Amino acid sequence: MDSLKQMANEYSVLENVDKSSFQRSARLLQSIWRVEHEYEMGQVSNRNGPPRPIGSRLPMPWAQEKLKNYLTENIRNVVRSEVLDPVKSKGKLYGKPRIFNDLLSSQPLCFNLFGELTQDLQLATSVMKNLTAGKVETVTRIEFEWSPGQGDPIYAGDRSVFDVYVEFLTPTDTKGFLGIEVKYHENLIGKAATTTDRHHQISGQMACFDEAFLEDLERQPLQQIWRDHMLAGIHKIQNKFD
Repeated sequence: MDSLKQMANEYSVLENVDKSSFQRSARLLQSIWRVEHEYEMGQVSNRNGPPRPIGSRLPMPWAQEKLKNYLTENIRNVVRSEVLDPVKSKGKLYGKPRIFNDLLSSQPLCFNLFGELTQDLQLATSVMKNLTAGKVETVTRIEFEWSPGQGDPIYAGDRSVFDVYVEFLTPTDTKGFLGIEVKYHENLIGKAATTTDRHHQISGQMACFDEAFLEDLERQPLQQIWRDHMLAGIHKIQNKFD
């Protein structure tokens, strides 16, 4: 057993689903973090028997009650407002209980990356200016799991959302936005969603995709990212962003 596998075994995260050293290292680091914080180990379902312990999860319902998957109290307050509030979270695709107990889930990562920025738009402006080489002048809004209209046929007509959505003004006082998809260790090899005529229409309107490669874009692992681009494109067109 190599040293990475040996450490993964020691920290109860030697999982067959991890196909790359990056995935295995990410899971191991999260278990090390959990141990250093003296948090108990959670469980994962087992098709051949009762749930088994795994080092990259926190125990439920403690994880939901304490929100220790989140790094600061500010971020926990954002999660309480966005995820635990039934009115604010209605219709949003938060994966429960993974958003609370899975240390490798991309949704908690979203809040850990951007939660503090929602509480301080001046800080968010500084960060986004830096990330976009000055294209952002002032951040005006940040949302999680956001779409201009889920299921609305004037957009993509599907359930696509931005994990994080940032609206801003440019240095010339025009309107802009960023649609952000957050991935952690996912391999994007799951079953592809159905592509519709509306997707093809939007793809053509955007005029930035090579028609010869549409079949590749409609398959995983590219499809979700392609659909994110189309959601951005049709939002820009319909709502007259610059």
